[in-house]
Amino acid sequence: MGNALITSSMITNTTLAVIHNNLGLAGTIDRQYDDSFAKTGAKAGATINIRRPVQFQIRTGNTASLQDINETTTPLTIGDPIGIDWAFSDVDLTLTIDKFAERYLEPAGKSIATALDMLVAAKVNSVAQSTGTPGSFPTTQAGIATLMTNAGAILDDSAAPMDQRYMLLNPQSNAKSVASMSTMFNPNDAISKQYRTGMMGAAFGFDFMRSQNILTHTNGAWGGTPLVNGASQGTTNTGATDNPYASTTSLITDGWTATTATITVGDRFTIAGVNAVNPENKQDLGYLKQFVATTATTADGSGNMTIVISPAIIAGGAYQNVTALPANNAAITTIGTAATANAQNVAYHKNAFTLATVDMELPGGMDMASRASSDGISIRFVRGYDILNNRRICRFDLLAGFTAQRPEHACVVQG
Repeated sequence: MGNALITSSMITNTTLAVIHNNLGLAGTIDRQYDDSFAKTGAKAGATINIRRPVQFQIRTGNTASLQDINETTTPLTIGDPIGIDWAFSDVDLTLTIDKFAERYLEPAGKSIATALDMLVAAKVNSVAQSTGTPGSFPTTQAGIATLMTNAGAILDDSAAPMDQRYMLLNPQSNAKSVASMSTMFNPNDAISKQYRTGMMGAAFGFDFMRSQNILTHTNGAWGGTPLVNGASQGTTNTGATDNPYASTTSLITDGWTATTATITVGDRFTIAGVNAVNPENKQDLGYLKQFVATTATTADGSGNMTIVISPAIIAGGAYQNVTALPANNAAITTIGTAATANAQNVAYHKNAFTLATVDMELPGGMDMASRASSDGISIRFVRGYDILNNRRICRFDLLAGFTAQRPEHACVVQG
């Protein structure tokens, strides 16, 4: 017997469950939910400020030395709504909820989950740290083991927590990993699971996942011999208790090929003489700090280019992240090959990225209107009558924003 009691609440809650079950990258990161927008109506462009942990300098000795507390936040801007729209009849509501879900809600929920994953995956280009050779994912056990352990070491050097670490592989990298690593130090049940699922499972301190939603990155059309134009660019402390912070640095450079050299968002590079430091003890890590371009730019007629980079260059205080500010004419080395598209993978801790959804206002005058939220995801379902075409139109809406809250707790694994 059919069920004539399918309600808007059943529809939203069932779809929300489908979304959660099909999230990939978006299902493993920090998710925050804000219901305050529903009181006034959420709009694209609204901003939620995500607070970052405060960092301090360590005092040595018995005498107190009060230092500045610099509380920092990462802005998360709500994007345009994403949704699914279609029409169904009153007859469809006489289906059982299982049949209705199979016909409509499961496809809708899976599509929304994919859209959320794509939203998050686009922010991989805000991660500066990387390991491996762009365009060349290894195919041997030794090569893959080295790549994965290097990614883990970079997260260790960045003081990322040891738990809740994930490795998200694109399908080709995943296939190479499973083929090469299926028998390496794995118990029989893990090998059996890899054989059945075609996925790595847990290894090297990461929970492995596979996703086709990781975007490739195309490098800019670099050219010339780029150099830092002007010494001491960046931020440093002016006193022992000063703790300056910035999220980006506008780096003035020259030596690029005039008018044709370009930088794209996500291009990564190093600066000679600017090494990375441990964020807690400030010790030199012995390798160059990597930076990523956050805006696209083109060299002028003299080969000059100002590049907005992340992280900011900070050479002193509690937020110090480099051994020294760059010297004038320090060489800039880009990572990868100019104007070439490369597949990417990403290793990350849960707190590297934040996804926030907000409640949307329920409109009046509809024959169905419902909102549901669970574990940081909020969706809205609305149905109204189309008198012109004698049908009922329904829509799912989800309003979300995303930011790389702590990109230093992530590392691009080149593939």
